[in-house]
This record gives sequence, structure tokens and C-alpha cells, in this order.
Amino acid sequence: MESGVMSVNNNNYESKATSTITIKGILSLLMENIDENGSKRVISLGMGDPTLTTLFHTPKVVEDAVAHTLQSHKFNGYAPTAGLLQARIAIAEYLSRDLPYQLSSDDVFITCGCTQAIDVSVTLLARPGANILLPRPGFPIYELSAAFRGVEVRHYDLLPEKGWEVDLDAVEALADQNTVALVVINPGNPCGNVYSYHHLEKIAETAKRVGTVVISDEVYGHLAFGGKPFVPMGVFGSVVPVLTLGSLSKRWIVPGWRLGWFVTNDPSGTFRNPKVVERIKKYFNLLGGPATFIQAAVPQIIAHTEEVFFKKTIDNLRHTADICCREIEDIPCIFCPYKPEGSMAMMVKLNLSLLKDISNDIDFCFKLAKEESVIILPGTAVGLNDWLRITFAADPSALGEGMKRVKSFYQRHARKL
Repeated sequence: MESGVMSVNNNNYESKATSTITIKGILSLLMENIDENGSKRVISLGMGDPTLTTLFHTPKVVEDAVAHTLQSHKFNGYAPTAGLLQARIAIAEYLSRDLPYQLSSDDVFITCGCTQAIDVSVTLLARPGANILLPRPGFPIYELSAAFRGVEVRHYDLLPEKGWEVDLDAVEALADQNTVALVVINPGNPCGNVYSYHHLEKIAETAKRVGTVVISDEVYGHLAFGGKPFVPMGVFGSVVPVLTLGSLSKRWIVPGWRLGWFVTNDPSGTFRNPKVVERIKKYFNLLGGPATFIQAAVPQIIAHTEEVFFKKTIDNLRHTADICCREIEDIPCIFCPYKPEGSMAMMVKLNLSLLKDISNDIDFCFKLAKEESVIILPGTAVGLNDWLRITFAADPSALGEGMKRVKSFYQRHARKL
């Protein structure tokens, strides 16, 4: 799930709110700015794709499951629009492990990755005059989807000094009778935060008080390596209706397989209203899901992936996050207010006053790409000007080298005091 909206003028690196360029688009522009005649190899710390490293590997049991379903010749036809029943049952059981109630296959709809699940959730909630509350910083595909669906976007801030917690007072101030959803991303992209049980409970209570549902983006579910365990928002489904979005992409290291889900966590039955169920089913009739043979492999993938694989992924992410934070401490112009505890990315504050010829975060990233062949995402792309998003799901050697080049870049552009 690595797209999103941004605008940029590559001539002067100035941001313009009217255009729409994806995160992949801005990263492509940065790649174009690399000095092709330079001797340095490109180090990308901008894209959240763990398959681009040698550190993270898809388990063989996962690949074998897909190979088996493909070679069975039983899954070359169309799947039901909501997804193959055995996949929906397996996902319901998988998610129910962490919930105080049991999901059924009727609660689960298969999507083309989490990106399609995002668009489904916004589309199904859209109505004339509707608004949606989104985190800042956040994942910009929500803005793009809302723009296409005619839904007004209202941003609430995440608080770096409180571990990027939701500003609940802002949520209450922004919400009104036309608010259709509060979006929460946990574990956090782009911040690397993991919310505590207590904070998620307060989010649920706030959403209930203002009368809206929660869209819980859990594409990085279970990728928590700090002091707080991952708690799904669906735990509070009896407090407030929750739409859970997720995928195999990150936890199983298969982002290109595009196997995601849209799940109604709603033991009170709000989403079981016949009209609501019919609306969801009709919309899914318009969509094409992931390849049938990949859907068919889901039960085997979930049942047979060993815990040791998940543990290794977590250990690797903890290790690379530590490397990143340690290197950042040695670079005066960037500051990490919160050590990441989950996902694969973190936000760092850019101190422009220490730099003599850098105008903003976009300027910083374009010049860094040109001079050092290092790709980092400007914070403007995820809603925070003069911040940077660094992806630490990278090979330790490349991560260390990349951060050393950022330090060299700082030294070259440092303001003389």
C-alpha cells in the first residue's frame, strides 16, 4: 500500500495543492534527479516495499501454497465478488484470534490489497455533504479517494510528543453530523507508532460520542516490536462500529500479490442492516478481486506460516529501526521525536535553520538525491511540511551507508555559525 497523493513542481521543488502525484510518482521524480554519472549506488529509504531488500523473505510455505492452488487447475475461473468462501472463513478466524467475539465469513470481503479496501470504505460511506476525519501525517490515498467521491477531508493532528497519539480534542472539534468516519492507522504509517489498548479505547469512546464509525487501517498489523503489543481496533467493536482494513502484504512480505480485506467489526449489528449489507454487496459486484488462485491459498498461508518467521521479521525491523535512530542522533539537522515501535517507517523533523541553502523538505530530498543518491520521502507527501519519512525496512549495510551520506550532505550544507 505505497501510493498516495502529492504535488510537486520538479523545477523548483515547490508543492502545489491542486495537482495529484502519487508517492510512487514523487519517488520516481527523485530517482530522475539522481546523478547518472555519479559513482555512488542508489540507496532508497523511501518506498515501503520489504521485498526490495535481502533482509526480508516470503516464507517458502506461502509460495508453495500458491503454487499448489495454481497447479490444481481448480482456481482458474472467477471468484465470487465478495471473495472465495474459504479465504473469507480463514481471514475471519485469523482476525478473531485477537477479538473478544467471533467474526464470520459474512463480515469479510476480499480486496485488491489494502489500497482497494481504503477506496471501498470511503465510497460506501460517501453521501452528499459528508466529511471524513484523517490523521496528519497520514497515508495520502485517503485524500485521493475522498476527492474522487466528493467527500470533504478534515485533518486531525497526531501528537509527536505523545508518541503520535490522536489529538482527541481536535477530533471532537472537527466532527459534526456529516462526519461519516474517523480514520486510524495502527501500527502507524508514516510514524512508526503503536497505540496502547487504553488509547484505542479512548478513540472508540470519542468516535461513539461524536456519532461516527472508525476505519481502522491495520495493513501493518502485528508488526510491533516496541513495548506495546498490537491491539486491533475491532476489540472495541461493541463500543463503536469498526471497519478493519488489512492485507497479507506486509506481514507475509508479499505486497505485489494484492490480497487485502475489508471487514465489518460490528457485534452490535449496525452493518448487518439489510440495506447496508445490500449496498456493500452491490458495490463489490463492480470490483474485481485478487487472482482466484491466490485467494484459494489464503487458508494454507494462514494455517502453516510458522511463528518463527514472524518473529524474525519483527527482530529485523527492531534492529534496522535501532540502526536508523542511532545514525540520526549524529545528524544535527534531523531529529526523531519518537523512536518507532512498529510498521516500517518513521518521521523525523527537519531543522532548516541549520542549513544554509535548503528551502524546505522537498528541496532537501531533491538535492539529497542528486548529490548523494539517497532517496528519502519529503514529509509534505504525507501531510507534514519540513519533516521527512524514512523507511527503515532496508538492509542494515545500506541503511547505515545511506544515513552516513545524509550526514555528509548536512555537513556540506550546514550554516556556518
